[in-house]
Amino acid sequence: MKQRLLFFFAFSLFCTQLPAQAAKELLQKVKAKYDKVNDYTATGKMKTNVIFIKAPIANIKVYYKKPDKLKIKNENGVSFIPKGSANVNMNNVLGLSNFEAVESGTEKVAGINCKVIKIFPLSDEENITRATLYIDEARLLMIKSVISTRENGTYELLMTYKKYAEWGLPDKVELSFNTRDYKLPKGVTIDYDNGTGKGQPRDTKNQKGKVEIDYSSYEINKGVPDSAFN
Repeated sequence: MKQRLLFFFAFSLFCTQLPAQAAKELLQKVKAKYDKVNDYTATGKMKTNVIFIKAPIANIKVYYKKPDKLKIKNENGVSFIPKGSANVNMNNVLGLSNFEAVESGTEKVAGINCKVIKIFPLSDEENITRATLYIDEARLLMIKSVISTRENGTYELLMTYKKYAEWGLPDKVELSFNTRDYKLPKGVTIDYDNGTGKGQPRDTKNQKGKVEIDYSSYEINKGVPDSAFN
């Protein structure tokens, strides 16, 4: 009887570990695809939709170097990507080494069947506290991610892939965040225009902001100097 109980305990433990192992194996495959990109320079347009900022659509250049250097420069000299966000760079999540991963079924995102994986970092030193990833398992692409951080709230990334899918690089990125956690860049003027009178700020609590980046081209693995990130 005792041996039978031990067998069922070991079997149950083995069965609970299988989904976690499968989740980590899928993440490793996705990371291997992203790891093919050592650096890139990209051009595109950025549209900012934040309740308290009036910003025109800007032409931008994006510089990236493995593992986590990323710089967005636009014609206005100001980047509206919230500080502390995933910086449209999924290596911040895929590069975690000490974490638990849990499969959480499947879900359709933008018409694509995605495997849902929840990640829980185990180190208190990580800025990321948890993340939910929606992965196109057939193409090994991250379609959506919801990332919570210790200092800068929760961010949602939605990626659309076309020409550069083989590199894991999106043609379009939509970054959504709560304006309550938004930190204004230096030199940005706030225009509170809510239709009720000048100088009357809106309540930004629980309001959503969005930044959209449409990429027109990438130069991949051509080398990016460190000076590009200054």
